Amino acid sequence: MSYPAYPEYKDSGVEWLGKVPAHWYVSALKRGYDVILGKMLQPEPKKESDQLLPYLRAANIQPKGVDLTDVKKMWFSPSEVRQLALENGDLLISEGGDVGRPALWRSGSGYHIQNSINRVRSKANNSAHFLFYWMLAVKQKGYVDVLCNKSTIAHFTAEKVATIPTPFPPGSEQQAIAIFLDHKTARIDALVEEQQRLIELLKEKRQAVISHAVTKGLAPDVPMKDSRVEWLGGVPAHWAVGPLRWYATIQGGIAKGKSYDAETPTVELPYLRVANVQDGYVDLSTVKTVEVAVSEVERYRLREGDVLMNEGGDNDKLGRGTVWKGEVTNCLHQNHVFAIRPNHFLLPHWLSMFTRSNTARAYFYLYSKQSTNLASISSSSVMSCPLPLPPVQEQRQVLDFLAIEAVRLDDLMHESIETINLLQERRSALISAAVTGKIDVRGWQPPEDSVLTGEASQMEVV
Repeated sequence: MSYPAYPEYKDSGVEWLGKVPAHWYVSALKRGYDVILGKMLQPEPKKESDQLLPYLRAANIQPKGVDLTDVKKMWFSPSEVRQLALENGDLLISEGGDVGRPALWRSGSGYHIQNSINRVRSKANNSAHFLFYWMLAVKQKGYVDVLCNKSTIAHFTAEKVATIPTPFPPGSEQQAIAIFLDHKTARIDALVEEQQRLIELLKEKRQAVISHAVTKGLAPDVPMKDSRVEWLGGVPAHWAVGPLRWYATIQGGIAKGKSYDAETPTVELPYLRVANVQDGYVDLSTVKTVEVAVSEVERYRLREGDVLMNEGGDNDKLGRGTVWKGEVTNCLHQNHVFAIRPNHFLLPHWLSMFTRSNTARAYFYLYSKQSTNLASISSSSVMSCPLPLPPVQEQRQVLDFLAIEAVRLDDLMHESIETINLLQERRSALISAAVTGKIDVRGWQPPEDSVLTGEASQMEVV
């Protein structure tokens, strides 16, 4: 849907802003708003009159608004309580962290701010609601990064906020623009969430297809037998089931920081880390090198057809595997990456696909050592993992099926990702156009039926 332009424009006097409607004026933000930075952390009271009160910090300002799930407390003097209190309608702008991120405060009184947040409060009839969208546009244009010199630790001080060139439409027009953008961005956000839910459903479907194919096969009426593994259940009667060590050997990797004496000949070679081994592929965007003794190269060298598996990391990385195709010559692997070498009964891609199944991931989690946010699994536990194994020809058939089905589901996910990108681009463009006066929304009224329904709504928004 297109919107009209204003009848007349003038030069804003700001190069990156360009022209604005003739009846608007452009000035420093402080002309229409008061800006104040919060206080430094005070973990202990200094006087008896100090009060222990909740405060917000930069981490509370999130893309979807103010997040109050983790609010901390500190001490405030009576004057600080009055000076730094929040009121409904205040605009919060992060001073540190993701500098320049704005959020409107709508949660009443009783909260205050730490010095990683700037509080902006309207003067006269100016709208912090309009300013919220202006700050989004300023951040999207990269102006905040220029002001904050993000090559170092960035700080968006109150002084910098106060001097930002800001357009000032009449107060009623500011409100009209904000209401228009509330409606339009909410509709776009709902469509984005719809696509995100679809992506999650497609991921679940992909996972279910893989898990079923590598444990039950493709034929729905094939005779089944008990695998004698409780969490694996029944498998086709003609399949073998046995520990991975029956069908493969495992190779450990080189420890980082290993030192050698001056008499030992060494060589610098590329090696793979946990970060390189992704779910179903090898990420070679950053491949580091390691010093290794010439006599040890063969012990740690990868061979084409090895299945790489992660020994540790986050739970979602545990046991994550893919097939090494020899992309890098004379490549080694770190000791946190196992190299599993299948025998002639086991296709490398079958093992790689099995490691991505729900069954394998449940096993890796069950037999891993858990610590805070991290997990690890031993080589003996990996090699004891029960592996359902059809004849080699059937392995190929299942893998061919999964290649086609995975590509189909991946294509659908990529379509949804592209749709999300387009919607987000449209959202940014619409905000920028409205707050800079490129479109005139003074006569806009929300439709009577504001409920999003399917493709028609998407077409209207986009």
